Amino acid sequence: MLNNKIILITGGTGSFGKKCTEIIFEKYKPKKLIIFSRDELKQYEMSQEFPETKYPSIRFFLGDIRDKERLYRAFNDIDIVIHAAALKQVPTAEYNPFEAIKTNVIGAQNIINAAIDKKVRKVIALSTDKAASPINLYGATKLCSDKLFIAGNCYADMNDTIFSVVRYGNVVGSRGSVIPFFINKKKEGILPITDPKMTRFWITLEQGVNFVLKCLDIMVGGELFVPKLPSMKITDLAKAICPECKHEIVGIRPGEKMHEVMVPLDESRNTFEYDDYYVITPALQFFNKRFNEDNAKKLPDEFEYNSKTNSKWLSVDKLMEMINKY
Repeated sequence: MLNNKIILITGGTGSFGKKCTEIIFEKYKPKKLIIFSRDELKQYEMSQEFPETKYPSIRFFLGDIRDKERLYRAFNDIDIVIHAAALKQVPTAEYNPFEAIKTNVIGAQNIINAAIDKKVRKVIALSTDKAASPINLYGATKLCSDKLFIAGNCYADMNDTIFSVVRYGNVVGSRGSVIPFFINKKKEGILPITDPKMTRFWITLEQGVNFVLKCLDIMVGGELFVPKLPSMKITDLAKAICPECKHEIVGIRPGEKMHEVMVPLDESRNTFEYDDYYVITPALQFFNKRFNEDNAKKLPDEFEYNSKTNSKWLSVDKLMEMINKY
């Protein structure tokens, strides 16, 4: 799938981008793998991990997805774009809404236009559970971004460019996630818990990357892919990280949900179930003939994929195993 292809990862110096780079070089032989991001220090640090002497096909391209002209230059001769760039911290987006919109919404539009005009073959965009029935600005911008990428297929000839989206939950150990926060708090003997009833979907970084690459292989354009994931209780995570620590209930932060949703009830009528993932298809008639539903199960109208009502759960022992790997 990726052999002899030119691949560009936006936000390539982030947690996902680094792991994706590692896995691509382990499994494939790309013609070029281009890391597109705006932070020169992070690019320098990543270039020490992936030196050109060992990885001769790697390239580092400084730029911002807000800059449409720079994207047009970067997308020359690109076969595949994996879009991972985003402003994703919920409190930061609440306080700086214009900046979040510039990156997450206008940046998405720039990528779509540049990809179509430069005839990029495939674009797959990373989304978030927070885009499903959003209650914070970050989730709202990512929902808007998801809609833009899906609708991008209406603007492009599917023989030239196709767009799809991947949505998943919390990633074990990603930057800004709860695990490094809890580990740092562990030395104080007290872990702050937002609410003991809170639940989350959970996925490792490696699982997330492999799922994105699988979707990249099977996508026909217009799908929103959702992996089947286990849920965990925030209190179980705290026990796994520090069994002897006390818990301090601090209350839910602005923009947070008690439980995560990845397939909202209102989208169940357009959702199909496969062995290890769901596909949310667009309601637009334009997409009717694209999808192969032979091996799919149609979901009931009242279905909702929710971390509270999920049938798969992580135990404290399993969480400890995942954290130790991290």
